[in-house]
Amino acid sequence: MLTIGEFSRLTHLSVRTLRRYHEGALLEPAVVDGDTGYRYYSVEQIPTAQVITRLRELDVPLSDVQRILRTPDPGLRSALVAEHLQRLEEQLDRTRAAVTSLRRLLAPDPAPIEVELRAEPARTVAAVEAVIADREVEAWFAGAMAELEAAVGDGVSGPPGGTYDNALFEEGRGRVLVYLPTPSPPRTGRVHAVTLPAAELAVTTHVGEHDGVEVTYGELGTWVVQNAMSVAGPVREVYRVGPRDASDPAAWRTEIGWPVFRVT
Repeated sequence: MLTIGEFSRLTHLSVRTLRRYHEGALLEPAVVDGDTGYRYYSVEQIPTAQVITRLRELDVPLSDVQRILRTPDPGLRSALVAEHLQRLEEQLDRTRAAVTSLRRLLAPDPAPIEVELRAEPARTVAAVEAVIADREVEAWFAGAMAELEAAVGDGVSGPPGGTYDNALFEEGRGRVLVYLPTPSPPRTGRVHAVTLPAAELAVTTHVGEHDGVEVTYGELGTWVVQNAMSVAGPVREVYRVGPRDASDPAAWRTEIGWPVFRVT
């Protein structure tokens, strides 16, 4: 048997932490002396302590650590860990996006964006659309685009694009549509023909990863206001160069087009 001090040195868990884990029924000593209250641990508990340390380094909550340790099924344990790792990856993605935006926003002399006023004619495309929450956009986009590519195949005649209702940004839920241009839009599964109406667009290009695209949105919105215009209708995006075209994110190009009209 090992005293709590010896166990602490072997596992790199402080005595205070070991006491807290005991009180929380996370890692209980093998023996507690009834007279002195001294805690004693067995060498067989060292791997358990090491597992707890690694899980805590991954910021797994104590309640989840307890569930993982008490689950006898190895498959279920792995699923619980994988679920937390997925949450960490999503958090890391959000952190990267925030860092990208902050670096651009805090640049001492940001380069002015180039904006083009463009008259877009009406055109019919193959599309998938749905009303979704803003947090669902990324996963939904991937599935919808895969379905479109399978349906259209070699018939695609231009870069993919999408339209995003104002409600998606204002209320956190709205209609999203992604499309592929093709002369003969098929109808299969969720894929169907949609006519994009003619519009006068204020267009700029977001360079690089989609993380930080809200900064470009803000710059385009500033330009629209400064030029006495107002937004009319859902924003449009065209993915001129994306992950399917170039592995280097620095080469990606997303056109953002706001339907506008003059207010003066």
